[in-house]
Amino acid sequence: MISTTREVARQLTTDGKLRAAINLSNFLLVTSGGSSGEPLQGVSPDIAHELGRRLSVPVSLVPYACPQAIANDASLDVWDIGNIGDEPQRAQVMDFTAAYCEIECTYLVPENSPLRSFHDIDQPGIRIASKGGGAYDLWLQRNIKNAEIIQADSLDGSFDAFVSKDLDALAGLRPRLVSDAERLDGARLLPGKFMSVQQAIGMPKGKSPDAVDWLRAQVEDMKRTGFVEERIQFHGRAGLLKGAGYYRPKI
Repeated sequence: MISTTREVARQLTTDGKLRAAINLSNFLLVTSGGSSGEPLQGVSPDIAHELGRRLSVPVSLVPYACPQAIANDASLDVWDIGNIGDEPQRAQVMDFTAAYCEIECTYLVPENSPLRSFHDIDQPGIRIASKGGGAYDLWLQRNIKNAEIIQADSLDGSFDAFVSKDLDALAGLRPRLVSDAERLDGARLLPGKFMSVQQAIGMPKGKSPDAVDWLRAQVEDMKRTGFVEERIQFHGRAGLLKGAGYYRPKI
């Protein structure tokens, strides 16, 4: 077992620095920075900086336009940890901690739509707009058998496709769909959730098992001590993000 933080840092970092891949497309977890040239701010960057503090190493944030690009680079040694949703396809190339927060996903449907529940969605002839490569889009790819999924390159693109192509439903994160609904008279969200994005921290496959265990323990500690909830509150995301439950191992 690893006995010192120094040894953890050696196994988990590169050249004495923790390189953290950050998904800029998740507006709930990254609240500012990126294209503007300003420092990245939000729950996700704060999680990365807290890990660096606990390792006593500097943190370098590596911005990505979308989560799938982070997963695609897992074998290229360009980041040490990646703050994205845990998802089976990504888990083929990454080891994940438990989730530190969850984001519910549902569908937006137009006014007068006959669709009332998730059971109505996966039917022949139904067309669903989705942002390609997101955790919920990967879920749709695995689970939707009869409806057609129309992918777009961005959240705005999926909304535009939903409207311009007169599609039957728009899949997405509930907080984003709430704001989208305000732009369309009579549009409504289906009740409940078809899945929740499990926002976690991933590492490229091949890291030391002890380093992986350490990182998982730190995420649990950040949940247990209230660090995650405090950051959610600080960045004005209360009610939009749900902190994941703390895992209490059996004794």
